[in-house]
Amino acid sequence: MNSNIYRKIMVATDGSEPVKKAVDTAVEIARLSGAKLYAVYVIASGGYTVGHPRDIGWEKAMKEHLSAEGKEATAYVETVGNAADVEVESVLLEGSPANEIVDFAEKNGIDLIVMGTLGRTGLQKILLGSVAQNVVRHSRKAVLVVKGVEAE
Repeated sequence: MNSNIYRKIMVATDGSEPVKKAVDTAVEIARLSGAKLYAVYVIASGGYTVGHPRDIGWEKAMKEHLSAEGKEATAYVETVGNAADVEVESVLLEGSPANEIVDFAEKNGIDLIVMGTLGRTGLQKILLGSVAQNVVRHSRKAVLVVKGVEAE
């Protein structure tokens, strides 16, 4: 059963366990509607920047680590999507996560943004703000926030 309501769906992932439920949801909606799915991971810029020239090696290593983490997170979406016969395109972005998600959706004609309550918690969540909350607040596209299953 294909629908014209959703032709392009984006799932934002950080690779965490709670986000896997959002991935499953996005894949199922894409399967049911015949939509293309974009797996988006944002490398948060500024979170690892250091000011001293001798720390440039550390900064580069951190960026490489986050890029590898992003490739792994989007590969998971591809695996789940391929198993459901859903076309998936992986995208790595860099910048402020909420801003990059909203901008990507606008520039690429995304019909639906699916995201979990991303896996960041505690002080990191307070300092950075809730990515999902900011996307809901600033996006002109439909946003589905899926509450993840937390480990007990």
